[in-house]
Amino acid sequence: MPDHKINPNKWIDLYSDYLFNYTITRVNDREIAQDLVQETFFAGLKSMKNFKGEASERTWLISILKRKIIDHYRKINSNKGKAEVRINYNDAESEGDWLEERVSDPFDKTAEDTLQNNELGDAIYNCLGKLPEKQAEVFKMKTILNYETEVICNELNITASNLWVIIHRARTAMADCLKTNWF
Repeated sequence: MPDHKINPNKWIDLYSDYLFNYTITRVNDREIAQDLVQETFFAGLKSMKNFKGEASERTWLISILKRKIIDHYRKINSNKGKAEVRINYNDAESEGDWLEERVSDPFDKTAEDTLQNNELGDAIYNCLGKLPEKQAEVFKMKTILNYETEVICNELNITASNLWVIIHRARTAMADCLKTNWF
């Protein structure tokens, strides 16, 4: 049993307003803020034995709350793009409600599609050739070859922030070049 005693019976009176105000400024939703504070108190109860007394109770609860807020954003961001999409349609041939049934077959390419893809590929490589050498190299590694940021940074001996500046400049230049030379 730790020497440092905490009193969860007083948490609501002592810390709920502070924790709520801290949370509401970060999630901007009253209900979610209340839920996160409640989850923080539950997590604090479950891990009371881990409280070492190296910080105040309030600081300890805030550190738990920060993790809850991060988890909240991770959860909502991991769900983006995963929503089930339905569309109702009616035509002479068939009837259904799944969007996937209406998407064209990627293997059913016409000669025009193939020609257009070849032209786009040529335009991309033409524009890539107009970039400064380092920008072109970073763009190829990140966008075309799908290398991880860490691999590119290690291979080119640059920092991650430098990589993102270079990739941003390369993408901007590529977009401008393609707008001029392909569209």
